Amino acid sequence: MSVYRVLDKLETYVNEGTWLPAGYRVLSGERLIEFVEKVRASLPEEVGRAKIITKDHERMLRVAQEKAQALVDEAASKHEEILDQHEIVQRAKRTADAILRDAQERAQKVREGADHYATSVLSEMEARLSGALGAVRKGRETLSRETSTGSTPAPQLADAAAKSKRAAFDQDGTPVEGETAPLEPVES
Repeated sequence: MSVYRVLDKLETYVNEGTWLPAGYRVLSGERLIEFVEKVRASLPEEVGRAKIITKDHERMLRVAQEKAQALVDEAASKHEEILDQHEIVQRAKRTADAILRDAQERAQKVREGADHYATSVLSEMEARLSGALGAVRKGRETLSRETSTGSTPAPQLADAAAKSKRAAFDQDGTPVEGETAPLEPVES
C-alpha cells in the first residue's frame, strides 16, 4: 500500500473520531499505531521508488547534458569546417585570379611581339616590292623607249633584267637564279 493511501485513511479516521468538549477527539491508540506501522512499511517502498526516480532523473539529466555537449561540439566543428572551406575557396579564387592576370599579361606580350614581328616582315616585304616595282618600271620605260626609237631591244632588255636582278640581290642578299654572286675585290 502506498504512503499516500495510508495517510488518506489516517486522515479519514481522525475526521470520523468522536468529539469531546474543548475541541478534543477520542481516537484509538491501537488504530493510530496501526496506521503509523503501515506508513513505515510503505516508506521503504516509496523511498526506493523516489531513489529510482532520482537516479533516473540524474541519469537522464546527465545523458541530456552529454547530448547537448555533443551537439555544441559538432556545431563548433561544423563551423570551423565551413570557415576552412570558405577560406580555401577564397584562396583558390585569389590563386585563379593571379593565374588569369598572369596569362593575360603573357598573352598581351605575345600579341605585341607578334604585331612587332608582322610589322617588321611587312616593312621588309614593302621595301623589296618597292625595289622590284622600280625595276619593273625601268624595264617598261626602257622597252617603251626602244619601241619608239625603233632599235632592237634585246641587248638593252637583257641589261635591264640583269640590273633588276642585281637590285633584288642587293636587297635580299641571296644570289638570283642564273647569276653568281658578285666577287668582292680581295685586298693584298
